[in-house]
Amino acid sequence: MDTSRKLQVSKVIDAPAADIFAILANPDRHQEIDGAGMLRGVEGEAQPIAAIGQVFVMNMHQDALGDYRMVNSVTAYMPDARIGWAPQIDPSCELAAKLGDMTVGGHTYTYDLSEGDEGTTVTQTYEWMSVKDEQFAAMLPVVSEEQLAGTLDRIAEAVR
Repeated sequence: MDTSRKLQVSKVIDAPAADIFAILANPDRHQEIDGAGMLRGVEGEAQPIAAIGQVFVMNMHQDALGDYRMVNSVTAYMPDARIGWAPQIDPSCELAAKLGDMTVGGHTYTYDLSEGDEGTTVTQTYEWMSVKDEQFAAMLPVVSEEQLAGTLDRIAEAVR
């Protein structure tokens, strides 16, 4: 498997998997746990994640890009064990028009949870192996391993 387009971090968190999963499954809490500082909150109302295929929209900001929105489609859902989503640029936002024909999508964020004697091991995987647009691929990764680890630290704080 090609791992050149993948970052992965793990942390043991002193909390039950169900409590951690509840935070990850609530898009309204994603800004609170964002280690990269890009999330600005959910667009509209988002229901807790409950199934593969569910969609939620997140307001975003990066200094180099400005404000934009990402449409997130749930790609993994196993209660208390695995959850993930694939973001794509909202075609109706201003940034999408600026990017023209570039396809901004094909990357995923996935969290795997495994309870043990010391707590729950949370592994976050950010991968862009399915990105087809090489112009977009050249912009990746948009987050660092340190920022991913920061997200896990924030989850540990949020679940206390």
